[in-house]
Amino acid sequence: MSEEEIFLTTDGHQKLLAELDNLINCKRKEVAARIKEAISFGDISENSEYEDAKNEQAFVEGRIIYINKLLSKARIIEENNIDTNKVALCSVVTLLDLIHNEQEDYMIVGSVEADPGSNKISNESPVGKAILGKKVGQIVTVDVPRGELKYKIIDIRNSSSPKNSE
Repeated sequence: MSEEEIFLTTDGHQKLLAELDNLINCKRKEVAARIKEAISFGDISENSEYEDAKNEQAFVEGRIIYINKLLSKARIIEENNIDTNKVALCSVVTLLDLIHNEQEDYMIVGSVEADPGSNKISNESPVGKAILGKKVGQIVTVDVPRGELKYKIIDIRNSSSPKNSE
């Protein structure tokens, strides 16, 4: 992980804190109990339960370290303070795909929170980079591995604002 800032929404920050709390206060104890139980079975050299529990313990501890690093570099973006005159982090943007004539809403988030299935795209993704700083009405062209995409920016709002109709 690089030493640069990690951009998070308040929701993303809360989710990481909740995951960290769960890992530290629940998962660690569960895994420790599994290890203790597996040891009670005897010879651990060929004990698959012990091996599985140790692997899970390594995963849990690694995830705790990773989340702590993320949180130490986090810059929380307040969605309600977003300038809706141009696309920025935490903006919800309505794009019109000019090739397929389809409209879609996307929230621009930091790479840690990106989830294309939930229409959250990273500010570092090709589309995210292309629309950052753009205004309503502008047309952007995005080069992607499978060709070229063209979008018109229809609306920019913060996540708590209602969608404007065109």
